[in-house]
Amino acid sequence: MISLELDVHTHTVASGHYTHDTVTDLIRQAAESGLKLLGISDHGPAIPHSCTASYFRGLSGAPAWRMGVHVLYGAEVNILDFSGSVDLQEDIMKNLDYCIAAMHTPCLTPGTLEENTQAYIHAMENPHIRIIAHPDDVKYPADYGRLMEAAMDHRVLMEINNSSLSPKGYRGSVKENDRAILKLCQKYHYPVLLSSDSHGHSHIGNFSYALALIQEMDFPPELIINRSAEEFLRFINR
Repeated sequence: MISLELDVHTHTVASGHYTHDTVTDLIRQAAESGLKLLGISDHGPAIPHSCTASYFRGLSGAPAWRMGVHVLYGAEVNILDFSGSVDLQEDIMKNLDYCIAAMHTPCLTPGTLEENTQAYIHAMENPHIRIIAHPDDVKYPADYGRLMEAAMDHRVLMEINNSSLSPKGYRGSVKENDRAILKLCQKYHYPVLLSSDSHGHSHIGNFSYALALIQEMDFPPELIINRSAEEFLRFINR
């Protein structure tokens, strides 16, 4: 069985939907699940009902260790256009531990394959973006070969999102897209990140659907960056 040490795509009540759980609730669950590292990545302000920019500005004073868990404070910023603009200012992002970039339909109407690909690539050029969230979303078709090349160029992680793969997932039939991403990671011997995308505490550290696909494909465990909190921290800090 693969032992995983971290989950860094998670959401609290501040994201404005699906949960009333606080940061403390998520940390408590991470501690009970045996995680060494937890990342809090609430949605950027362009998502309806999410927190304002001031919420992220205040995270720099939050404690890095709680209940024996190393806690990172980041953001899931929204890609706003095909030039890769995002919804947090540079002076805020530079003081966060990491940023995830993602496309969501309330913030960006899906474009063509070329437009979506360019949006992802331009977002990766932002030095504060360390992760691309749910690039498997079928509403935003993209050229995964070019995305992987850009990810390697800019030291960005591509994510396999457990929520996307769930039978209750709302991003469409994503399995073949995730297969394509994993094949490219294996081809280039480049690490991949597994994420719960948990909204609230209930799915913290749950990668069951992602791991099932990993095992189905006989994907090399050493390329799963979640296996080592130390390795993940080295990666995002370059």
